[in-house]
Amino acid sequence: MRRSPQEPYDQQDVARNRAARHGTAAWSSPEWRDDAVSWLDEQLAAAGIHRRGDVEQPHLRPWATVLRAPTSAGPVWLKAVGPGTAFEVGLYEVLARIAPDRVLTPIASDSERGWILLPDGGQPIGERLAGTDLTKALVEALAQYGDLQRNLTLHVDELLTLGVADMRPAIMSQRFDEAMEAAGAIIDSRGENAGGHATHRRVTAMRTTFATWCQQLGESRVPASLDHNDLHPWNILGDGAGTAAFYDWGDSVVAHPFAAMLVPLGFVQRLLDVNLDDPGFLSARDTYLQGFAHSAGDEDLAATLELACRVAKVARALTWNRALQAARDDGDEIDDGWVTAPLESVASLLDESYLGGA
Repeated sequence: MRRSPQEPYDQQDVARNRAARHGTAAWSSPEWRDDAVSWLDEQLAAAGIHRRGDVEQPHLRPWATVLRAPTSAGPVWLKAVGPGTAFEVGLYEVLARIAPDRVLTPIASDSERGWILLPDGGQPIGERLAGTDLTKALVEALAQYGDLQRNLTLHVDELLTLGVADMRPAIMSQRFDEAMEAAGAIIDSRGENAGGHATHRRVTAMRTTFATWCQQLGESRVPASLDHNDLHPWNILGDGAGTAAFYDWGDSVVAHPFAAMLVPLGFVQRLLDVNLDDPGFLSARDTYLQGFAHSAGDEDLAATLELACRVAKVARALTWNRALQAARDDGDEIDDGWVTAPLESVASLLDESYLGGA
């Protein structure tokens, strides 16, 4: 994996100040694009790859943008991340070292700029498959994701050092308070009606219950690992018949591993269109859980998963808030659907279903 070649200090400093800007205004500017394309071409050349067409910018979000370029080795993708998710660059390096078959191995990266150059991984299963085939592929991918999590348990300290947020059970009561503060600020800034304030009060009143969930989850024998935190079918690569790979790690946190099932099991339930006690859904859930059974003793893993998913709703709120904070700081316009996402995540704690709001 290549890093950018060293430049003289003054040139490097100037380039960093120019190119490390972030946000939709910066990422859509000709100056930023010129810098990014120049870096992309340099890294391709160093890897023996040549660009064969114009660079496109198919995705522009408040928290990241992506450039796509056709090359002699197929399409490549340059992802630029904001300060809230800057850890993603280093996280790719760690994952590529520990589990190269589960991620896209970067062609190059620049952690100071927040840039990472990735090969194309083909269509995600969400685009490639549908119906029963998609459900089957998703369930099989979740079992493979569990394998990845078990391989990462010994690397939690390294993940935290990278800047991956700590959402382990022992700290989640504090995170609850942080999430409620963020949700309250959203309500106040938008001049929400009495309904928004009422929902906020109802969730705040759950703090003791939430703390109990955290205490119970902390007693689990299953050690903390990496929660992708947005593991839907469009973030899973593969054909559904072999090894699955996972990408778009910018929402990741360190948490109880079962917290990672909040989003994908919600998709499984919707794809099956069944209740949570349906045998088909329970079989899908247990496909993921069975890989953890050998080290959990007599622990009720299904009950632990329910707790982890409930607690994970607060982590979802905070990762949404983190992703949007840089845009707020820069005064960038944020889509209404994203602005309220942290509030909606904490409000989902009121749902009877442990997957509600996923």
